[in-house]
Amino acid sequence: MKSFISFRTALVAVTMAGTAGVVSSCQDYLDVDAVALNTTAYTFSTVAGATAAVIGAYDPLSGDNSYGTRVSMYYPYDSDEMIGSAGPADGARRSIARYTALPNNTEITNPWNQLYQGVERANICIQQIPQMALYTSGTAADTAALHRLHGEALTLRAQYYFELLRNWGDVPTQFTPSVSGQDFNLPNADRNITLTKLIEDLLQAEKLVPWRSKAGTADERITKGAVKALRARLALYRGGYSPKDGTMQRPTDYLDYYRIARQECAALLANRGEHNLNPSFLQLFQSINQLRTDAANEIIFQVGMATATSVSGSKLGYYNGPRLNASPIYGSTQGAVTIAPPYYYAFDSTDTRLPVTITTYSIPATNFQTGVALTSVTDGKFRRDWHVPPVPGTVNYLDYNWPLIRFADVLLMFAETENELNGPTQAAQDALMEVRTRAFGSRAQALATLTSAGFNLSSKASFFTALTNERYLEFGGEGIRKYDLLRWNLFETKMAEVKANIEKMARGQAPYQNVPLYMYYRTPSATGLQWARSAYRPSPANITAPTGTVRVNWRQAIDAQYVANTKPAGTSFTLGATTATSAASGLAAEYVPGKGKELLPIPQSTISADPALKQNFGY
Repeated sequence: MKSFISFRTALVAVTMAGTAGVVSSCQDYLDVDAVALNTTAYTFSTVAGATAAVIGAYDPLSGDNSYGTRVSMYYPYDSDEMIGSAGPADGARRSIARYTALPNNTEITNPWNQLYQGVERANICIQQIPQMALYTSGTAADTAALHRLHGEALTLRAQYYFELLRNWGDVPTQFTPSVSGQDFNLPNADRNITLTKLIEDLLQAEKLVPWRSKAGTADERITKGAVKALRARLALYRGGYSPKDGTMQRPTDYLDYYRIARQECAALLANRGEHNLNPSFLQLFQSINQLRTDAANEIIFQVGMATATSVSGSKLGYYNGPRLNASPIYGSTQGAVTIAPPYYYAFDSTDTRLPVTITTYSIPATNFQTGVALTSVTDGKFRRDWHVPPVPGTVNYLDYNWPLIRFADVLLMFAETENELNGPTQAAQDALMEVRTRAFGSRAQALATLTSAGFNLSSKASFFTALTNERYLEFGGEGIRKYDLLRWNLFETKMAEVKANIEKMARGQAPYQNVPLYMYYRTPSATGLQWARSAYRPSPANITAPTGTVRVNWRQAIDAQYVANTKPAGTSFTLGATTATSAASGLAAEYVPGKGKELLPIPQSTISADPALKQNFGY
């Protein structure tokens, strides 16, 4: 893992110097410096120069304005799993979470520009590398290296555009490098046409790049498995629903793309020597936090972070994860991402993913874990206190990598496409159950808990519902759920459902009648947080904390004000004898179906610079 980070860090400076005049440092993709042909020719005259350029095309994946913070932790929330930074709309990240963002929001403008910078860098490489003499007439080693670099660039461009498409919809597209002085008049390109082109590009790319076993590099560089998995993902989005003009629309040829996704997933399942499930869900995510390689190669492609800076670093585990407050050992965090309370109870108590995905503790200056209320429970896959060695102080950048695609996703995509095309065959059931079995330790327990929850895997409709639920549990906090719900046309339904469930939980109504009002944890221990009772049994009549424990207002924290804040500003909500008025500071408070807010607004600076471009519906 670290070898490629070091390689990349060393080459970023080389790339920027070597392609001066090729890639502009300007953050506006509509204002790119002239292509200096002599500099371009020099850069792309050797394998080393081409490699430096492609590594430079990787670089916009990292940093604050990409998967280091904004794209990974601002854009996917609020959802029915996680809530972004709490508080009313602020014109920045909270406006995104509350679904009331405006086109002049810099948290939208800067990532948009960085993603297009990635497209531009990839476009240069895609144009230049096949023109190199060494591409066809070099030594076998040089030719293989350049073919691989060409495939990586095609895949990077697809990833950048995919992120633009799923957040902004019909975005302008350009598949050649920009030229200074060009009269930009780029219209909104149809999302499905763009995806079709990218899916074709990835078919070419997978023929150019090697499998990981032949590549000799870790999963921060693109290999054949990553291309195939990304192609399957894009095909599912091409075959799914998408927001357009206030409605959710699905193409009539969607099954063609389900077939593509199924084919790619089947190829990955047939090559398990390359990628497989890590037997331990805990070890999978501790490998990221401990900055070590995932031994099972479950992480097919991840964004490598380095340098502990806003340009190339990552705030994973600082911005999100459990809240740490001036711990002399572990330092401090923001802990800004909390769960939607019903998400905790979506997990069976025996599901080993629960204590990894969700954290019920904070760490104050005492260095010991202390229990928190259900409304303060955070996500847990990225944690500062898991870093090895510990990082004290207030440094923001832990440089945890961001996993883009895991083998578990391949299994569940295969199950979804197989069910859609052929029904709940044994192959579809086996793929779903493989993921679930890891979570429960045995197939029998995994199946028993599924059956007791009312799922029937022999029914196509019930299988699909079970599949959507399994993805809900498997990928919590990985920036996937919101976009899954959109492509399934379930976003409106699930957002209404989670808000209704929060109200039921506040009132102690089924299915939350056994959720305790209070929880008690034993006085802090060096062995970690120890709850004195189950979170699945009602509170006892005696509310006095047992000896040696501290009381936490668990469900009681979901009070009238908390529920009111999930509604538009000024809305009243009554719980018992208390009536509260919404400050619109809670889960998706300003989301209104049919208003177009499922997509982000195109930045106003881009709209002003491009007369052919139209703003997204609802803005």
